[in-house]
Amino acid sequence: MSLLEVKGLTRRFGGLIAVNDFNIELGEHELVALIGPNGAGKTTVFNLISGFYQPSEGSVTIKGKDTKGLRPHQVTSLGVARTFQGIRLWGEMNVLDNIRVSQHSNLGYSLLDSFLRTKRYCKREKQIEDTAWELLEAMDLKDYAFEVPRNLPYGLQRRVEIARAMSLKPSLLLLDEPAAGLNSSDVEGLIKLVRWIYDTYPVTIWMIEHQMKVVMSLCTRIKVVDFGTTIADGSPHEIQANPAVIKAYLGDDTI
Repeated sequence: MSLLEVKGLTRRFGGLIAVNDFNIELGEHELVALIGPNGAGKTTVFNLISGFYQPSEGSVTIKGKDTKGLRPHQVTSLGVARTFQGIRLWGEMNVLDNIRVSQHSNLGYSLLDSFLRTKRYCKREKQIEDTAWELLEAMDLKDYAFEVPRNLPYGLQRRVEIARAMSLKPSLLLLDEPAAGLNSSDVEGLIKLVRWIYDTYPVTIWMIEHQMKVVMSLCTRIKVVDFGTTIADGSPHEIQANPAVIKAYLGDDTI
């Protein structure tokens, strides 16, 4: 059984077709990229998969379950976590609390448990705390645990956002332009971080990314879309040599 199966995915906004007949199948422990020019429909695909949009046509199946009608938190409960093109951390919470609170989508105890501070409540809260500290340690964020994210450099904010997503222990991690806004040093750090996550955890990583250095360094498979339609799917070598991809990015004169 596939981890993710997308068939005929289409999304219309009025007369605009943002995504047209998109298909992909991801298995366990893959590292795949989705690329294309600005406005190609990449983030719309992620929004459809994570439940922020509902498809006009087609289907999304995660671990054999059709996600039609599911809200984002329900898709998350199937093992999907994501980051966003623009960083969306909780600005008034420190780094530790950002990672702690994200885990409360799957508490495992009731409101009554929390009022009475039952054994179940205490056990789960300790697990949440331990997971947060483990991730902070592993991702070199421990020294910033009590800092408010907005006071951190942009590269560290990205790292916090990825740590928050990983705190959900996802089977599928969606990274939407993780290198956006990073300087060259931070990009190198991001490549190492994503590689470490992939090597350490049983997770499939699917990323949208414009920086080809990141894509070519990490991914064994790349899917390319343009104007909402898939134009190529293959290995990095195949994608680099594909005339349709070159045309989409650089124009007819280059070819």
